Amino acid sequence: MKALRLFWIPLTVALLGYGFYQAIYVAPTEATMGEIQRIFYYHVPSAMVSFLFFFASFLASILYLVFRRQHPSRALAADAIALATAEVGVVFCTVVLITGPLWARPVWGIWWTWDARLTTTLVLWLVYVSYLLLRRFAAGPQMQTLAAVLAIFGYVDVPIVYMSTTWWRTQHPGRVIGGGEGSLAPAMSTALWWNVLAWLSWGILIVGIRYAVERRKQRVEQHAALRALDNGLEVAP
Repeated sequence: MKALRLFWIPLTVALLGYGFYQAIYVAPTEATMGEIQRIFYYHVPSAMVSFLFFFASFLASILYLVFRRQHPSRALAADAIALATAEVGVVFCTVVLITGPLWARPVWGIWWTWDARLTTTLVLWLVYVSYLLLRRFAAGPQMQTLAAVLAIFGYVDVPIVYMSTTWWRTQHPGRVIGGGEGSLAPAMSTALWWNVLAWLSWGILIVGIRYAVERRKQRVEQHAALRALDNGLEVAP
Protein backbone atom coordinates (compact mmCIF):
# COMPACT_ATOMS: atom_id res chain seq x y z
CA MET A 1 0.00 0.00 0.00
CA LYS A 2 2.85 2.36 0.86
CA ALA A 3 4.56 1.62 -2.46
CA LEU A 4 1.34 2.35 -4.31
CA ARG A 5 1.02 5.72 -2.58
CA LEU A 6 4.64 6.56 -3.42
CA PHE A 7 3.76 5.96 -7.09
CA TRP A 8 0.35 7.64 -6.98
CA ILE A 9 1.48 10.89 -5.33
CA PRO A 10 3.95 11.99 -8.04
CA LEU A 11 1.54 10.80 -10.72
CA THR A 12 -1.20 12.97 -9.23
CA VAL A 13 1.09 15.99 -8.91
CA ALA A 14 2.15 15.58 -12.56
CA LEU A 15 -1.46 15.30 -13.73
CA LEU A 16 -2.50 18.36 -11.73
CA GLY A 17 0.37 20.36 -13.16
CA TYR A 18 -0.37 19.31 -16.72
CA GLY A 19 -4.09 19.95 -16.24
CA PHE A 20 -3.29 23.46 -15.03
CA TYR A 21 -1.06 24.03 -18.06
CA GLN A 22 -3.82 22.85 -20.40
CA ALA A 23 -6.48 25.01 -18.74
CA ILE A 24 -4.48 28.22 -18.49
CA TYR A 25 -2.07 28.17 -21.43
CA VAL A 26 -3.37 25.76 -24.08
CA ALA A 27 -7.16 26.11 -24.06
CA PRO A 28 -8.27 29.14 -26.08
CA THR A 29 -9.95 32.13 -24.48
CA GLU A 30 -13.72 31.87 -24.79
CA ALA A 31 -15.03 34.56 -27.15
CA THR A 32 -17.97 35.75 -25.05
CA MET A 33 -16.90 35.32 -21.42
CA GLY A 34 -13.18 35.86 -21.76
CA GLU A 35 -10.65 34.64 -19.19
CA ILE A 36 -13.25 34.02 -16.46
CA GLN A 37 -14.45 31.02 -18.46
CA ARG A 38 -11.28 29.16 -17.43
CA ILE A 39 -13.01 28.40 -14.13
CA PHE A 40 -14.91 25.88 -16.27
CA TYR A 41 -11.85 23.58 -16.22
CA TYR A 42 -12.14 23.27 -12.44
CA HIS A 43 -15.86 23.74 -11.92
CA VAL A 44 -17.02 21.00 -14.29
CA PRO A 45 -14.37 18.40 -13.35
CA SER A 46 -15.20 18.94 -9.68
CA ALA A 47 -18.87 18.27 -10.40
CA MET A 48 -18.10 15.14 -12.42
CA VAL A 49 -15.71 13.73 -9.82
CA SER A 50 -18.14 14.47 -6.99
CA PHE A 51 -20.82 12.50 -8.85
CA LEU A 52 -18.42 9.58 -9.24
CA PHE A 53 -17.57 9.49 -5.55
CA PHE A 54 -21.19 9.85 -4.49
CA PHE A 55 -21.95 6.90 -6.77
CA ALA A 56 -19.17 4.90 -5.07
CA SER A 57 -20.64 5.80 -1.67
CA PHE A 58 -24.08 4.75 -2.94
CA LEU A 59 -22.81 1.34 -4.07
CA ALA A 60 -20.77 0.78 -0.91
CA SER A 61 -23.78 1.67 1.24
CA ILE A 62 -25.88 -0.93 -0.58
CA LEU A 63 -23.13 -3.51 -0.02
CA TYR A 64 -23.01 -2.63 3.66
CA LEU A 65 -26.75 -3.29 4.01
CA VAL A 66 -26.40 -6.57 2.09
CA PHE A 67 -23.44 -7.89 4.10
CA ARG A 68 -24.08 -6.47 7.59
CA ARG A 69 -25.64 -9.66 9.00
CA GLN A 70 -24.02 -12.52 7.10
CA HIS A 71 -20.54 -11.05 6.44
CA PRO A 72 -19.71 -8.39 9.05
CA SER A 73 -16.07 -8.01 7.93
CA ARG A 74 -17.15 -7.24 4.34
CA ALA A 75 -19.80 -4.88 5.67
CA LEU A 76 -17.21 -2.92 7.65
CA ALA A 77 -14.98 -2.63 4.58
CA ALA A 78 -17.92 -1.38 2.51
CA ASP A 79 -18.84 1.07 5.27
CA ALA A 80 -15.30 2.48 5.27
CA ILE A 81 -15.46 2.95 1.48
CA ALA A 82 -18.86 4.64 1.77
CA LEU A 83 -17.57 7.09 4.36
CA ALA A 84 -14.30 7.88 2.57
CA THR A 85 -15.93 8.47 -0.82
CA ALA A 86 -18.73 10.56 0.70
CA GLU A 87 -16.19 12.80 2.43
CA VAL A 88 -14.21 13.39 -0.75
CA GLY A 89 -17.43 13.82 -2.73
CA VAL A 90 -18.48 16.60 -0.34
CA VAL A 91 -15.10 18.32 -0.84
CA PHE A 92 -15.57 18.36 -4.60
CA CYS A 93 -19.21 19.42 -4.33
CA THR A 94 -18.09 22.31 -2.10
CA VAL A 95 -15.65 23.37 -4.81
CA VAL A 96 -18.55 23.33 -7.30
CA LEU A 97 -20.64 25.58 -5.05
CA ILE A 98 -17.73 28.01 -4.60
CA THR A 99 -16.50 28.21 -8.19
CA GLY A 100 -20.04 28.47 -9.57
CA PRO A 101 -20.82 31.86 -8.00
CA LEU A 102 -17.30 33.11 -8.80
CA TRP A 103 -18.05 32.34 -12.44
CA ALA A 104 -21.65 33.57 -12.31
CA ARG A 105 -20.95 37.02 -10.86
CA PRO A 106 -19.12 38.51 -13.88
CA VAL A 107 -21.20 36.55 -16.42
CA TRP A 108 -24.74 36.76 -14.99
CA GLY A 109 -24.24 39.82 -12.78
CA ILE A 110 -25.37 37.89 -9.68
CA TRP A 111 -23.68 35.50 -7.26
CA TRP A 112 -26.61 33.11 -6.88
CA THR A 113 -30.09 32.43 -8.19
CA TRP A 114 -32.54 29.71 -7.16
CA ASP A 115 -32.14 28.04 -10.51
CA ALA A 116 -33.00 24.33 -10.75
CA ARG A 117 -29.37 23.25 -11.32
CA LEU A 118 -28.03 25.39 -8.47
CA THR A 119 -30.79 24.47 -6.06
CA THR A 120 -30.57 20.72 -6.63
CA THR A 121 -26.77 20.88 -6.26
CA LEU A 122 -27.15 22.69 -2.94
CA VAL A 123 -29.64 20.05 -1.79
CA LEU A 124 -27.17 17.33 -2.78
CA TRP A 125 -24.44 19.00 -0.74
CA LEU A 126 -26.73 19.41 2.28
CA VAL A 127 -27.77 15.74 2.19
CA TYR A 128 -24.19 14.48 2.20
CA VAL A 129 -23.09 17.00 4.81
CA SER A 130 -25.97 15.63 6.92
CA TYR A 131 -24.57 12.14 6.27
CA LEU A 132 -21.15 13.20 7.55
CA LEU A 133 -22.67 14.90 10.61
CA LEU A 134 -24.61 11.73 11.37
CA ARG A 135 -21.39 9.70 11.13
CA ARG A 136 -19.56 12.18 13.33
CA PHE A 137 -22.02 12.77 16.16
CA ALA A 138 -24.43 9.82 16.27
CA ALA A 139 -23.63 6.66 18.22
CA GLY A 140 -25.06 3.20 18.67
CA PRO A 141 -25.31 0.04 16.58
CA GLN A 142 -27.86 1.52 14.17
CA MET A 143 -25.79 4.55 13.17
CA GLN A 144 -24.07 2.84 10.23
CA THR A 145 -27.36 1.44 8.94
CA LEU A 146 -29.05 4.85 9.11
CA ALA A 147 -26.04 6.44 7.41
CA ALA A 148 -26.15 3.86 4.60
CA VAL A 149 -29.84 4.56 4.01
CA LEU A 150 -29.16 8.32 3.94
CA ALA A 151 -26.32 7.87 1.42
CA ILE A 152 -28.57 5.82 -0.83
CA PHE A 153 -31.35 8.38 -0.53
CA GLY A 154 -28.92 11.24 -1.22
CA TYR A 155 -27.67 9.72 -4.45
CA VAL A 156 -31.17 9.96 -5.94
CA ASP A 157 -30.48 13.69 -6.31
CA VAL A 158 -27.42 13.15 -8.54
CA PRO A 159 -29.35 12.27 -11.74
CA ILE A 160 -31.77 15.10 -10.91
CA VAL A 161 -28.85 17.55 -10.80
CA TYR A 162 -27.48 16.20 -14.06
CA MET A 163 -30.79 16.33 -15.92
CA SER A 164 -32.09 19.56 -14.37
CA THR A 165 -31.11 21.73 -17.35
CA THR A 166 -33.02 19.34 -19.63
CA TRP A 167 -36.12 18.92 -17.50
CA TRP A 168 -36.58 22.58 -16.54
CA ARG A 169 -35.87 25.98 -18.02
CA THR A 170 -32.82 27.23 -16.19
CA GLN A 171 -30.39 30.11 -16.28
CA HIS A 172 -27.54 27.64 -15.98
CA PRO A 173 -26.01 26.64 -19.34
CA GLY A 174 -27.09 23.33 -20.85
CA ARG A 175 -24.94 20.21 -20.82
CA VAL A 176 -21.95 20.23 -23.14
CA ILE A 177 -21.15 16.58 -22.33
CA GLY A 178 -23.57 13.70 -22.76
CA GLY A 179 -26.29 15.22 -24.89
CA GLY A 180 -25.85 18.94 -24.46
CA GLU A 181 -26.93 21.51 -26.97
CA GLY A 182 -23.46 22.92 -27.54
CA SER A 183 -20.08 21.38 -28.10
CA LEU A 184 -16.57 22.21 -26.97
CA ALA A 185 -13.68 23.18 -29.19
CA PRO A 186 -11.14 20.33 -29.36
CA ALA A 187 -8.55 22.21 -27.28
CA MET A 188 -11.19 23.00 -24.63
CA SER A 189 -12.32 19.39 -24.51
CA THR A 190 -8.73 18.20 -24.13
CA ALA A 191 -8.10 20.61 -21.25
CA LEU A 192 -11.33 19.54 -19.59
CA TRP A 193 -10.56 15.82 -19.68
CA TRP A 194 -7.00 16.27 -18.46
CA ASN A 195 -8.37 18.11 -15.45
CA VAL A 196 -11.04 15.47 -14.88
CA LEU A 197 -8.28 12.84 -14.84
CA ALA A 198 -6.06 14.94 -12.58
CA TRP A 199 -8.70 15.65 -9.96
CA LEU A 200 -10.00 12.09 -10.10
CA SER A 201 -6.46 10.90 -9.38
CA TRP A 202 -6.23 13.31 -6.44
CA GLY A 203 -9.60 12.13 -5.14
CA ILE A 204 -8.62 8.45 -5.38
CA LEU A 205 -5.42 9.19 -3.47
CA ILE A 206 -7.30 10.89 -0.63
CA VAL A 207 -10.00 8.19 -0.58
CA GLY A 208 -7.30 5.53 -0.27
CA ILE A 209 -5.69 7.31 2.67
CA ARG A 210 -9.02 7.97 4.35
CA TYR A 211 -10.12 4.36 3.84
CA ALA A 212 -6.95 3.07 5.48
CA VAL A 213 -7.48 5.40 8.46
CA GLU A 214 -11.10 4.29 8.86
CA ARG A 215 -10.21 0.60 8.67
CA ARG A 216 -7.55 1.11 11.32
CA LYS A 217 -10.13 2.86 13.51
CA GLN A 218 -12.55 -0.04 13.04
CA ARG A 219 -9.90 -2.54 14.13
CA VAL A 220 -9.06 -0.48 17.20
CA GLU A 221 -12.74 -0.31 18.15
CA GLN A 222 -13.14 -4.07 17.64
CA HIS A 223 -10.12 -4.83 19.83
CA ALA A 224 -11.40 -2.45 22.51
CA ALA A 225 -14.81 -4.15 22.44
CA LEU A 226 -13.20 -7.59 22.76
CA ARG A 227 -11.05 -6.45 25.69
CA ALA A 228 -14.08 -4.99 27.43
CA LEU A 229 -15.97 -8.25 26.89
CA ASP A 230 -13.05 -10.31 28.26
CA ASN A 231 -12.77 -8.04 31.31
CA GLY A 232 -16.50 -8.36 31.91
CA LEU A 233 -16.29 -12.15 31.79
CA GLU A 234 -13.37 -12.15 34.21
CA VAL A 235 -15.17 -10.10 36.89
CA ALA A 236 -18.48 -11.90 36.45
CA PRO A 237 -19.37 -14.21 39.41
